[in-house]
Amino acid sequence: MKKLVFLVVVGLVSVSSYQASAQFTKGDNLVNLGVGVNSYYNGGIPIGASYEHGITEDISVGVGVDYLSYRYNYGASRYGFNIFYLGARGSYHFNRLFNLNVEELDIYGGAQLGYRSFTWKDDFGGSAGDTYESGLFFGIHAGARYYFKPGLGAFLELGAGGSGNARLGVAFKF
Repeated sequence: MKKLVFLVVVGLVSVSSYQASAQFTKGDNLVNLGVGVNSYYNGGIPIGASYEHGITEDISVGVGVDYLSYRYNYGASRYGFNIFYLGARGSYHFNRLFNLNVEELDIYGGAQLGYRSFTWKDDFGGSAGDTYESGLFFGIHAGARYYFKPGLGAFLELGAGGSGNARLGVAFKF
């Protein structure tokens, strides 16, 4: 995990240092591809993606997806789970409100609503899999994107809308 995070950061930092434009505008298409850190479920590395389209100068709407799979052996027993999140999301981009003049930076926050599919398998006799259920979920997020090149950057997102408390990775804008 640490190696993957390090490689993503080093790769993005070394891409380029020329002027990039990240100020969010109506019509922008935003894609985040990332890995989660600090999973809610005590295991596995969540992966996720989101897409948003700018509908006003400050608001974007789109979809997000997260996936997490984990297997664990305890003595002769085994257990594991798979979690899949799919939901709609919307974000407010704060650069104009806060009068931020850093062209490479996009600061945003928002909410998501969707469906969580949770499957659990074990060879214990109890009901440990009942802790998390499939169904509707609601979450909030706050994040920042920093663009090293026009259309290519890195992002960090905090929140409770997928399978981790935080996600970082590559950001695209087109």
